Amino acid sequence: MKNYITETFPPGKRLFFSHWVKLVPLVCILFILATPSFAQKGLSRVEAEKLARKEWTIEKNKLRPAAEKVWSEGVIHFGKYNMAIAYRAFGDKPADGRSLYISLHGGGNAPPKVNDQQWENQRTLYPIKEGFCIVPRAPTNTWNLWHEDHIDNLLDSLIRYAVILEDVNPNKVYILGYSAGGDGVFQLAPRMADRFAAASMMAGHPGDANALNLRNLPFAIYMGGKDTAYSRNTLAIAFNQRLDSLQRLDPKGFIHDFHLYPDKAHWMDRRDTIAIPWMASFTRNPLPQKVSWVQDNRLQHRFYWLSAPVETLREGAAAELSIKGNQIKVTKNTFKVLNINLNDKMMDLDQKITVLQNGRTLFRGKVRRNLKTIKRTIQEYQDGQMIFSVKLVLTGDQVTVKNA
Repeated sequence: MKNYITETFPPGKRLFFSHWVKLVPLVCILFILATPSFAQKGLSRVEAEKLARKEWTIEKNKLRPAAEKVWSEGVIHFGKYNMAIAYRAFGDKPADGRSLYISLHGGGNAPPKVNDQQWENQRTLYPIKEGFCIVPRAPTNTWNLWHEDHIDNLLDSLIRYAVILEDVNPNKVYILGYSAGGDGVFQLAPRMADRFAAASMMAGHPGDANALNLRNLPFAIYMGGKDTAYSRNTLAIAFNQRLDSLQRLDPKGFIHDFHLYPDKAHWMDRRDTIAIPWMASFTRNPLPQKVSWVQDNRLQHRFYWLSAPVETLREGAAAELSIKGNQIKVTKNTFKVLNINLNDKMMDLDQKITVLQNGRTLFRGKVRRNLKTIKRTIQEYQDGQMIFSVKLVLTGDQVTVKNA
């Protein structure tokens, strides 16, 4: 076969043409960059939603082998910690997916055999009509066995894996615990409130738990009136009074339920089993209009539609933001850097967005939905109900749009 370029062009012109051919790809790239591109124009709502579903499916497929390994072995690992799990499904699966109950055993600072017995006992305490129930065995035998730093990571993984393998509805995930397990609920529910639909604490001690983070998480307390060890009874009353006070100031938030059984000590003779139908009456709102977030000493990088870079996190940082229409109001913010993550379920992203703080407009303008933001928030949250296509970054009194 003849070389078309060689045979058609005289020798003096071949060199010019070969250089021109090499330049064609570069010229094409420059033309594309000079034209309003897919990324520059931003995604439409339909495109963003379609890409979010696609990217979440890809992420779930990546996570599936790890999930299957945990379910097969009955043990979940994080760093040096190993947490055994007992799990069981109850009732028929609803059309919108199963409920998930994570039930934390008591015990604590005791020999392993004592905590093993408590783990076995926890499996029989609460009758569940529908749902997938996981009863984990605490990885340690310390007094704070259910609120050490590694527990958050382990529970995050348990929820993800149950969603992937057992068709659990991520908006119907509940946490409960007895005694030391109740201590854990007091601590875990506020710092992981955005993962759960409701929480129930039985016979535990609140420690330094922060009630402010419970603004969007229904929270129940069950306590024996004679449970005087470590002042559990009086501290439970005080925590409930705190929730009462917060709800008076913010009637749309801080749903709570309180049961004090005057004739009971640490064991409540299963009166607390009414917690199951109470919790089941709630579903999680992953995108509430108002969010109150205070950083615990166990730092979290995300909380509902707010997040923050890990390297900037510090204990005690607080933020309170609300959304009405296309307006975002910052009532409080002491985070060094605070991300405001948005999607089309929260507001009309085709219209201008306004961010206000102390009556001052920090930002007003249109934003573009972005595939990189969709991918980034899937990695940050690993929750199909919390995928965002726009990320605003609040630093002091400056707001910028992050497109990568």
